[in-house]
Amino acid sequence: MDPPGGHLGERVQQGGRRSGVRLCRRRRHRPLRPPPAHAGRNPHGRPRARGPGRGPRARDLLLLLPAERARLRVRGTAAQPGHALGLVVGGALVPLIANALTQALGWRGALRALGIAMIAIAFPAAFFVREPPAVATTAAARAPLGPVLRQPAFYFLALASICSIGAVGGTMQNLKLYLSLDRGLTQGQAARILSLILVGSIVGRILMGWLADRWPKKHVMLLIYAIVAATIPLLAFSPTLAMMQMAALLFGVGLGGDYMIIPLMAAELFGLRVLGRVMGIVLTADSVSESVLPMAVATMRDHLATYRPGFLLLVGLAAVGAAGVAMLPRRGSAIPAASARPASH
Repeated sequence: MDPPGGHLGERVQQGGRRSGVRLCRRRRHRPLRPPPAHAGRNPHGRPRARGPGRGPRARDLLLLLPAERARLRVRGTAAQPGHALGLVVGGALVPLIANALTQALGWRGALRALGIAMIAIAFPAAFFVREPPAVATTAAARAPLGPVLRQPAFYFLALASICSIGAVGGTMQNLKLYLSLDRGLTQGQAARILSLILVGSIVGRILMGWLADRWPKKHVMLLIYAIVAATIPLLAFSPTLAMMQMAALLFGVGLGGDYMIIPLMAAELFGLRVLGRVMGIVLTADSVSESVLPMAVATMRDHLATYRPGFLLLVGLAAVGAAGVAMLPRRGSAIPAASARPASH
């Protein structure tokens, strides 16, 4: 759904509320639960991974709507306060709430309770929000996608995004089982670690958005990817619980900036007129990476009885992502608009 979603996002000026309602209906929360007998599997016996069929993320929807992009000028901090704070504060509370619900209701009851709460809270907010008034503007000519695909910068951006998102996804999907199986932490301790990551994500989104308004976005992206690459080994191999909690907070800073900086960098390199289609391609590749790498790490753990090699693989991928960012130009070349047909008289 990512490529057609990006294509439609460039063509449809209204419908943000309706798109939000549809995405709201598809979201799912997975509560914490006791570790299963087969490592790397979810309660239904399937690998814990985000599949490519999950579609575009709700947090990316705002940056893909042309009317909102024009209003916000694709600034780093413009869309961050309400959008990011609401998303990440909820994410920081869910592990703690899920742990309490799991203890009281079991993981099935906790999953049902979180699903009902999600619909009860998110659906009315998305359904009753008012559409912004339509502004009469002349439609800009669409820019062709071909020149973007012929630029090396597009492939460096895709490589960096694939590696970093895959490293983040592989860490987050396997962290709960790693903390329980390899480190012997209790459910409550693991829930606090996950909440600290989401708290750090709040700081990361706002801080990196603020920096993106003032620094070259390439440098901000390189900083984010360096944080991710440096904190994964700290998070995985910290000798004490206190150091692990500090590493979780720092990892959250990189996690928050990671998802935010990709569309900003794409807009900086290729312009707004192709942003939807570019992000549709990049997000599709990211979803594949975010689906495959957690399964790869879990499979390595099943065969080697330790998460250490899997996390070292994720560190290497994060480093490759940082190298891809280093190859990006500071600014992209302008993409010419498609020539419009002369009006018939």
